[in-house]
Amino acid sequence: MAAVSRRLSVRHERVRDALPAVVLILVGTAATAAGEGGSGWHAPRPAGTAWMALACAPLVFRSRWPLPVVIASLAVDLAHLSVAPDFSMTPAASLVALYTLATRSSRRTAWITGLIASVLITAVYAVADSEPPLAGASLLHFDLAIAATALGDAVRTRRRHLAEVEARAERAERSREQEARRRVTEERVRIARELHDVVAHHITLVNAQAGVAHHLMRHDPDRAYEALAHIKDNSRAALDELRATVGLLRQPDDGPDSRAPIPGLADLDALVGGVRTGGLAVEVGCTGTPRPVAPATELTAYRIVQEALTNTHKHASATRAEVELDYGPDRLRVTVTDDGRPGAVQGPGSGHGLIGMHERATAIGGTVTAGALPDGGFRVVAELPLALAPTSVRPSRGTSHP
Repeated sequence: MAAVSRRLSVRHERVRDALPAVVLILVGTAATAAGEGGSGWHAPRPAGTAWMALACAPLVFRSRWPLPVVIASLAVDLAHLSVAPDFSMTPAASLVALYTLATRSSRRTAWITGLIASVLITAVYAVADSEPPLAGASLLHFDLAIAATALGDAVRTRRRHLAEVEARAERAERSREQEARRRVTEERVRIARELHDVVAHHITLVNAQAGVAHHLMRHDPDRAYEALAHIKDNSRAALDELRATVGLLRQPDDGPDSRAPIPGLADLDALVGGVRTGGLAVEVGCTGTPRPVAPATELTAYRIVQEALTNTHKHASATRAEVELDYGPDRLRVTVTDDGRPGAVQGPGSGHGLIGMHERATAIGGTVTAGALPDGGFRVVAELPLALAPTSVRPSRGTSHP
């Protein structure tokens, strides 16, 4: 198929290159049949037609070999001028060849060839017609050759300009596509992180509350029933947050009730209340003067507290935890500390939770540090900006519970 396409392309190029030659031969034949001085028409002169056909024959290959075609056509036209300087169609074939050379070669090559051809045509015509080189007819031949070269150079410049414009447009289109793919990837990562935080937190609480209910079912049915109620509440909360997160994927023209508000610092009490029902005593403190916080910072702070308490439930044998919000002049410090015993774990951790914290904080220009305390326990500290500003911060490295 490719070979057929190449053959068709070559054949099309040959037909396109031959069209000017056919036109010139027809016009040249008609010119030989025109009578001089308006004396009427007569039979075409075979000699003139033959000279024109011989000069036009190389034009069939003018796109492939422009410079050799100029040389061949010019040689025939110069010979024709020396024999019959009064033939009006000479050097038409050379002009077409000069134009093609200017469109397909460098500007230097085109103009040097054009000037040489102009001088040769003018000189041969002047000698053959016994006319001064600066006479009107001689200068006309000179001007025609220069004009053909100039026209071809202008066409080549325009084609190059259009090609550059198309290339820039194509690069811009590729850049837009790459940017769109990058944004889609970032959005997928963000939604995946939201889903991880929501599912991990609520499933951890449900698992802890189910364990409490199972333990108390025989000895204290009332407290077991209360634990089951908490399981119901937490599962409903998980479903609501999942619905809100997945709702981000919906179209802008969806109904207003298809999206739930994103959680923020005002929802910490409900978050801590659910953790307490799972058997972990949590205290929340606040220092500094509370002030308005950017929505992205509120969501990040909420998710970091949520993930830190979830890790405490899953991986640390802790009985209590403390959450402290410290409002600075332009930063919000979020600290979550638990009293887990050194080396006491309930299950292996993958470290993905801490990675998610780092990524969240970095995305808004904040930092997260985390690590075990010397006397036992674990602490997570997040420094978040109150007002967002463009920044580039590398996430700090922390350690997770094993």
